[in-house]
Amino acid sequence: MRMYDIIKKKRDGEELTKEEINFFIKGYTDNKIPDYQVASLLMAIYFNKMNKRETLNLTKAMINSGETVDLSQISGTKVDKHSTGGVGDKTTIALAPMVAACGVPFVKMSGRGLGHTGGTLDKLESIKDFKVELSREEFVRISNEINIALCSQTANITPADKKLYSLRDVTATVENISLIASSIMSKKLAIGSDAIILDVKVGSGAFMKNLDNAISLAEEMVEIGTGFGRETIALVTNMDEPLGYAIGNGLEIKEAVETLQGKGPKDFYELCLFLGSKLLVLAKKTSNEKEGREMLVNTIKTGKAYKKLLELVKYQYGDTSYIEDTELLPKAKYVLKVESDKEGYIKSMNAEEIGKCALILGAGRDTKESEIDLSAGIVLNKKVDDKVKKGDVLAYIHGNNRGKVEEVKEKLKNIIDVGNKNKENKKLVYGEITNKKTKLF
Repeated sequence: MRMYDIIKKKRDGEELTKEEINFFIKGYTDNKIPDYQVASLLMAIYFNKMNKRETLNLTKAMINSGETVDLSQISGTKVDKHSTGGVGDKTTIALAPMVAACGVPFVKMSGRGLGHTGGTLDKLESIKDFKVELSREEFVRISNEINIALCSQTANITPADKKLYSLRDVTATVENISLIASSIMSKKLAIGSDAIILDVKVGSGAFMKNLDNAISLAEEMVEIGTGFGRETIALVTNMDEPLGYAIGNGLEIKEAVETLQGKGPKDFYELCLFLGSKLLVLAKKTSNEKEGREMLVNTIKTGKAYKKLLELVKYQYGDTSYIEDTELLPKAKYVLKVESDKEGYIKSMNAEEIGKCALILGAGRDTKESEIDLSAGIVLNKKVDDKVKKGDVLAYIHGNNRGKVEEVKEKLKNIIDVGNKNKENKKLVYGEITNKKTKLF
């Protein structure tokens, strides 16, 4: 078999066989096929696309390029959640304790965040001594004892995806549904959860900017998960504005804690209930979402979800006083207000641009080597459709570099658009995708 023939076949719009896909993935992972040939194939895939069978075979080949994580030693139906990324997306930190408090094992291995703010692991490291690097034995033991564990994935999960993504990034071949779907799902499926819910973001702060593309991506990923024998569903959710109010690592931990205490932002809490109720059905803890929602609400009212977060922190060697008193979380030297200079309604606030502002403050990573400022970020005081008077505080900027804080203040004045009231109410969830149907709300 020759790489030349595989490139030519895809260039001419033909379907690649399972054996051809395995050949190119193994050869590239083992450094036997050069970058220039794989780049050529990626461009052919970009223009001629892959069908569902090819995409599933590509995902399987990437999974088989490295280690897989067997979770069979963990009791019960294990659930996981993946978000395609957004601004202020601290969902796992509140959702996981809520689901675990209902008696369903929520076990998640994550990578580091690269972008506007840190990933789930970076946020958790705002808690003093919280340990995200766990041995396989620790991960299994903690999951069995408290139904929840959140840790970093092993370095050798899907090495083919790491190499391919780096090459796609510099060859303008990132924006292809099959390549995106196989990249995301190979990492999820390498870890042996029984059921997966996918939170596919759409809007200004998401990778997918329009609804049609977001639905296509969701459908492709659900098809892959189902084809791999996993219970998989997806929700397409709004990322035209940040989720909740807080953007930044320590600030988002504080907001997640407040949510578990019944004091969180309405949109963030509602999304946790939406996702969580579906996970409880997938885990067969309940037969319907209404009852699942009531179970989750009960974990907030009784304090069980909050106690579950405390357990998680304790079992992963963190200082629980940082949860009991969130004022202990990392604090920025400067906190500046952004005030409205006119009256009206919040028409829009471009989530991507707000994310870039958080990055300027140090809340995220430009490169994998960048050091995150766990105290930096932005806390919004208003959301889209809120009424605003002149002089009202729109947001608070948290940072340790006065010049950058002032720079962000000027930017936010232009990003947060105050004007006439929007004619249509905003949506939190646009639709649900299962292997049977796509339902728009």
